[in-house]
Amino acid sequence: MKRLWAPWRMEYILAEHGDGCFLCDMFQGRDDRENLVLFRGKLAAVVINRYPYNNGHLMVAPYRHLPDLNAINPEERSEMMELTARCIPALKEVMHPDGFNIGINLGQTAGAGLQDHVHLHIVPRWNGDTNFMPVIAETKVIPQALHDLWDRLHPVIAR
Repeated sequence: MKRLWAPWRMEYILAEHGDGCFLCDMFQGRDDRENLVLFRGKLAAVVINRYPYNNGHLMVAPYRHLPDLNAINPEERSEMMELTARCIPALKEVMHPDGFNIGINLGQTAGAGLQDHVHLHIVPRWNGDTNFMPVIAETKVIPQALHDLWDRLHPVIAR
């Protein structure tokens, strides 16, 4: 039998999962490190994804709880793109990825886990970052703790 230990997942397993919006909860929180909020802009913020596709997976979202790009105003859309552009050099400096996937999942069929609060994904990629684990074991290995990532990225994005 194969075992993959991930003791940090117990916090999620034991936590209450309400019907609220996790992004709104993150934005309303006071402790940005604990809530994984990397940078707060005027109309939108950058957060670390708690359940990343890859190490360094960030999300950019407006503060307002709106379902899609057409619901947010031009200033919010503009700031989301400015924040995305700000994240790329910070991720390059700290993590040295070979490329990025950047996108928005609109609707459940498109892969949106949170359908009612539009957000943009920034996923760093490295040559060879796909391996046998996702294919054979249906398991993705994330090698860095989320708060360690916050500690390394926050000062770079904040400057």
